[in-house]
Amino acid sequence: MQNNKQHKISIAMVLLFGFILIFTATDGFQAYTLETARTNALRAEQPAFPEVTLEDSKERIYSFDEFAGKYVFITFIYTACMDVCPELEMNQAQVYNSIPAEYIGEDIVFLSISFDPEQDDPAALEKYRMMFNSDGETWRMARISDQQELNRLLDEFGVVVIPDQNGNFTHNSAFYLVDPEGNLADVMDYTDIEGAAAKVNNTLDKGRER
Repeated sequence: MQNNKQHKISIAMVLLFGFILIFTATDGFQAYTLETARTNALRAEQPAFPEVTLEDSKERIYSFDEFAGKYVFITFIYTACMDVCPELEMNQAQVYNSIPAEYIGEDIVFLSISFDPEQDDPAALEKYRMMFNSDGETWRMARISDQQELNRLLDEFGVVVIPDQNGNFTHNSAFYLVDPEGNLADVMDYTDIEGAAAKVNNTLDKGRER
């Protein structure tokens, strides 16, 4: 009888420990994967977009202050990518096309940033831009040539980029929305096009109401 009671207590202790472990590891059951935990942390911290120098497909060079006062919808890509990046950009194009024309360029701009600046020069970015019917103005393709600046941005925004031996990269993908003050406002699932478009439109509508 005593052994049975001790056995039940042991099982209860194991279950309690497991519950606490899972609760802690999943950020209160919200983060079921490392990527979800990273996204939740970014939403909570809302890091500022660091100072970087961008060079776009039109060979223009400027800082992120170019977009001050506007929302910036961002993806991180490299043009030689043959799997997730084309899907990411096609989905971004659909979000872009879901935004009312009155907001485009006035309240929001779109920006695709390459994390392979050595290969993705303005000519490569220009070819990539044309593939997705980006206008190069309200949706720009750009690189950050300074590797330290690029690394700082990737780190601040939780973008994981792992190069292989063949010039390719393993990386995570998402939609990033930066607010008019230059802080990260949201990180969205790039496969949920309707959800992302609805969030952005709602945000822009509220901004016009202020």
